[in-house]
This record gives sequence, structure tokens and C-alpha cells, in this order.
Amino acid sequence: MAQAKLIERKAETSWLDRVAIGLSGVCLVHCLATSVVLTLLASAGGLLLHPLIHEVGLALAIVLAALALGRGWLRHRAVLPAAIGGGGLMLMAAALTVHHGPGETVLTIVGVGLVALGHHLNRRALG
Repeated sequence: MAQAKLIERKAETSWLDRVAIGLSGVCLVHCLATSVVLTLLASAGGLLLHPLIHEVGLALAIVLAALALGRGWLRHRAVLPAAIGGGGLMLMAAALTVHHGPGETVLTIVGVGLVALGHHLNRRALG
């Protein structure tokens, strides 16, 4: 019975981590694709670089990642996933405070990478 509960808890947190990793990947692809498209086609930048798209997506990613990492930490108490993921969340939050441009892109990409690593470690710590 206890093993069934453990498997159920792992599955409950695991799907949240998978969704958060997927969202991090989508964010990363968006940032990189936007940079490439802007380099190749300056006219496409207006739509892809609209600040609202980035701000809403990043805010949603921060909330989802914080929930997944927090729930994982409550279950396994491993500090490393929360510390790495938390550092990434801080960089992502910092990206929301700077002007739209290269600095924002760097903060977002590094932050998203750290959050994805934190989610990976979170899933591994759950067993």
C-alpha cells in the first residue's frame, strides 16, 4: 500500500516536471528561433519579439516551474534541484525586469536552462 502511494506521488509530481520541462524547451526554442529569424528577416521581428508574448509566457513558466520544484522538494527534500531551479527562476524573473533585447534573451536562455536542469534533478530525486 505504501509503495502504491509512493508511485502515485511520484507520478503526480513527475507529470508537472515533464510539463515544466516542455514549457522550458518551448521557451528556449522561441528565444533561439526569434534571434535567428531576426537575423535573417528583420521584418518578422515585430510579431515574434512582441514583449507581451515573452512576458506572459515567461510569467507562466515561472509559476509552473516554482510549483513543480516546490512540490518535489516537499517530497524528497533534496536541496540541489531546488537550488539550481531556483537560480534559474531568479534569472527568468530578472529577464522580466530588463528592457527587451539581448540582455533579456541571455537572462532567459540561461535561466530556462537552469530550470530545466533543476526539473531533471527533481525527477531523479523522486526515484
